[in-house]
Amino acid sequence: MEWIFIILLGVAASALGSLIGLGGGIIIVPALLYLGTLGIFPDITPQQIVGTSLFTMIFTGASSTAGYIKHKTVDYKSGLIFLVGSAPGGIFGAWMVKNLDVHTFNLYFGMFVLFVSAVMMLRNRIKPLPYRKDSGYAMAYTDNRGKVHEYGFNPFLGITISLSIGFISGIFGVGGGSLMVPAMILLFFFPPHVAVATSMFMIFLSSIISSAAHIALGNINWLYAAALVPGAWIGAQIGVFLNRRLQSKTIVLILRIILVIIGMRLIYEGVTA
Repeated sequence: MEWIFIILLGVAASALGSLIGLGGGIIIVPALLYLGTLGIFPDITPQQIVGTSLFTMIFTGASSTAGYIKHKTVDYKSGLIFLVGSAPGGIFGAWMVKNLDVHTFNLYFGMFVLFVSAVMMLRNRIKPLPYRKDSGYAMAYTDNRGKVHEYGFNPFLGITISLSIGFISGIFGVGGGSLMVPAMILLFFFPPHVAVATSMFMIFLSSIISSAAHIALGNINWLYAAALVPGAWIGAQIGVFLNRRLQSKTIVLILRIILVIIGMRLIYEGVTA
């Protein structure tokens, strides 16, 4: 029964992750941590959870990117610029996670989950900074209604921010989209659909690099990965389908509530252990 649950977890996490550009790790990591505390998978360590989650993100990112390519919403150049920062950050994060025991990991990850929930709450209320065409890299996107959206960013600033986000991704196994999408929308003026699609493209590439580091460190449980990957591929396609047809406000609200509960529980476990 627990293996069926893991397959369904891969579907649900990747569908949500692909829908709003999170990547899915923000659901997979706490779920596996919780299963470990219940004794269902007592042998799995935080390091293995992070490595397995990031390996699964390769397939979530590949599947969702393939779907978004069909809709022409992926900004490849921006994704590659961000990758310059996120790749080394992810490798460093993968190296750092080996120093965390389960209780310390629960505490820090719980704090991170609460922070992500706050970011998701505020991202639709904060107005993007005024767009300047001389900011460096500039692009224009025409949506399906014919409206033209101009956006751009300073490449150095983009690489610096993605370096920090890559580190968080490598240490927590969350893909980085939970912070990269708001950054692209609020700081770099990306249209939301382009931000989500480009985030998934970047998650696909950065997860390959971060996963390679975790493989070298022996941080991947291949049995759990084999159960998660099929669901991740299917779930990502569901997320792409819903992204074109649904307003994600209700889903984001539900996810935010779930993240608050998860974050508080993880912090409690980290502090009281």
